[in-house]
Order: sequence, then structure tokens, then C-alpha cells
Amino acid sequence: MDIRSDYKKGMSYVDIARKYNIDPRTAKRYAQSATLPKYTAKEAKGSILDPYKQQIDIWLEEAPYSAVRIYEKVTECGFKGSYNVVKRYVSMCKSELQEKATIRFETMPGLQSQVDWAFFENYRVSHEGRQRKLYCFLMILGYSRMRYIEFVTDMSTTTLIRCHQNAFDYLGGYTDEILYDNMKQVVIKRLLRQADSTLNSQFADFAGFYGFKPILCRPYRGQTKGKVERTVEFVRDNFMCGIRYTSLPDLNLKAHAWCDKVNSKVHATTREVPRERLQRENLNLTTRRYLCDRMNVRKVAKDCLISYGGSQYSVPAGYVGRDVVVVSMDNMLACYFEGDQIAIHRISERKGAICANKHHYRALTVRQEKGYDNPLLCTDKVIDLPIRAHDLSTYDEVV
Repeated sequence: MDIRSDYKKGMSYVDIARKYNIDPRTAKRYAQSATLPKYTAKEAKGSILDPYKQQIDIWLEEAPYSAVRIYEKVTECGFKGSYNVVKRYVSMCKSELQEKATIRFETMPGLQSQVDWAFFENYRVSHEGRQRKLYCFLMILGYSRMRYIEFVTDMSTTTLIRCHQNAFDYLGGYTDEILYDNMKQVVIKRLLRQADSTLNSQFADFAGFYGFKPILCRPYRGQTKGKVERTVEFVRDNFMCGIRYTSLPDLNLKAHAWCDKVNSKVHATTREVPRERLQRENLNLTTRRYLCDRMNVRKVAKDCLISYGGSQYSVPAGYVGRDVVVVSMDNMLACYFEGDQIAIHRISERKGAICANKHHYRALTVRQEKGYDNPLLCTDKVIDLPIRAHDLSTYDEVV
């Protein structure tokens, strides 16, 4: 992976070979390979312990027997070899059980960042006239190691989205992928395969709005997002130790200054300054803003209607069964799907009304063989509030 990274940075095969003391042809093969190299070892000679290894594995799974005890047990089973043979095998098995080796992976520029929550149980903050619990949002870029932290008093989905946007503003953009653990604000139902998992509908719409891919790490595998895990400990030991603050905004001002300080120092792993490496991240730019404060997620019913404020509003038939985002501004109600506006209505002042646009049902009438009117559009509750045609570019720009 180091060879592939150096090659993508522009190093030649000769320079790579000189750096790693290998042949240039080997450097070329590794740089162009999409997978790790596989080596085929020669056929190993048999051991006198082979007939007993399976039973030894079972014993070690049951309890951490010593090599002496294992030797006594296999001797009772008919083993005729020496104690050293048993000792070497038991030592190897215990090493594999206690320490599972992992491959260190260096993220390519702009590919991935990591996000996590931290709960500071020994701290409180005065907010809105009450003493609140203190939580911290953390994001770190995988390549440059740029860090961003923000303190909040709750861990709701709306707060998580707002923290993401503040982090994007501070870092100057966002990566193609963002790695999360199994927090409820991101995933509601976690299964073995991510494709089978159920994401939080509001957060999924936020990710689709910006176009980044949420990646769920494997449960109980902390090293998958080790960079942000180490950042949590760094914040506890370096920033929070002896901190004094008067309010939540005061604490976040200090946190922002701390981020500026640590991002301007040489990182212990990369041996470079994160702010300087940030110039090579090539992050995706945030050209528009996700208005999470005035947004609600609604599921489109089979009759192409969504419920809002005690009334129902139509959306195009192609979005039946999907979660759409509803934005209310003044007397207008707009529906969005992954950042694209799909419907707009005037908000009805009458409760229980059905605001339906007949054009939203055009796809249904085209598929029907008989030409009859949609009965939904013929009820007394239906009101069609026409919207005068005007330029909506300013409205879309705000959204």
C-alpha cells in the first residue's frame, strides 16, 4: 500500500525501488496490483504433533492451559515426542488467540474521514438556563489528519448533521466516504452486510444531498476507526484536562483555537503538518447548504401524499414509498429528494385539506388502459392551490 501511495504521488518505479530496496520490476508489479501479493510456500514437512493439534486447539479454546499441562494431556493420549515440540505449538496458538494482527492502512487523499461521539461524563455546561450533559463531535481526515471537534448538549440526528456542516466549513470540504460506528443517528438496524442495514432516513437524505458515502465499521472492532478513537483520548488528555469555561459557546471557541493549534503541529505518524497535507486532500466543495433546522422527513404514501401540519400534499408518483425531505419557508412547502426539488405547494390554512397537483399523478394515468379520472382528485377535501409561475432560482440557491 505504501508503494501504491508513492506511485499515485508521482514517484517513478526506479525511485520507489531505491526507497524500498527492491527491483524496479517488482515496484511496478506492486504499484499496478489491485490486491495484496500472495505467496505460495513450499509444502511443509509433517510433524510428530500433527495428529494431536486439533485436540490441542480444542483444549486451548476451553481454558488457557500451560504448555506443561498440554504436554501431560497429549502424553496420556499416546504422544511420544518431546516437550519442546508441544511448547512451540502452544506458544504459537496462544499468540494467535490473544493478538490478531491487522494491516495498517493509509488512506488516499480525499477518500475517507472518520466521525465519532465522545461523552464527557465528569463535565457539565450551563445551556438555556439548565445544567446539561456534555458531548463532543469529532471528525478527522484520514490522509492529512486534520481534526475538528465541537461540543454539544445532545446527540440528535439534527445536531449530528449540523456538526457535519460546521466541520465541512472548517476543513474546506468533505471526503468521498465517511466512516461511522453503529450510532443510531446514522444506522437504525445494523446487519452483517451494510447493504442489508437500515440507515436513518434523515441522515441518509443528508448524505445523498452532498453525495458522500456513509461507511459502517464492523461491530466490536475499534481499530477500524482507530484514528478518531485516538483523537478522543487526545481530546480528553490534552484539551479537557484543567479546562475552564463559562458557557457552551465559550467552550467551542476554545475548542476551535485548540484545533488550529494541533493542526499546525507536526503529526507523530505522518511526520508532516496536517494543515500542509490538507492542500493535497482535494476535498469535495460544499456549494450548497442543507437546511436541517427547518426540514422534516416524510414517507410518501401509496396515494402519493405526504402529511404536514395537519394537511396532505402530493408529490410525483415515482416517489411512492420513499422518504422525502419537507422544507417550509413562509407560506410555501417544498419537497426534496436527495437535494432535488420534486414538488412545491402553498401551505393550506385549512386543517385536513388535501393539496394535490394533478400532474403528479400523470405517470399513473399513462399506465392505465382505461381513461378515467383519479378518484382522489374528485373528493370535496381536495384543494388545488395554483402557484404563479415565477423564477425559483433564488429559493433553490437558499436551500
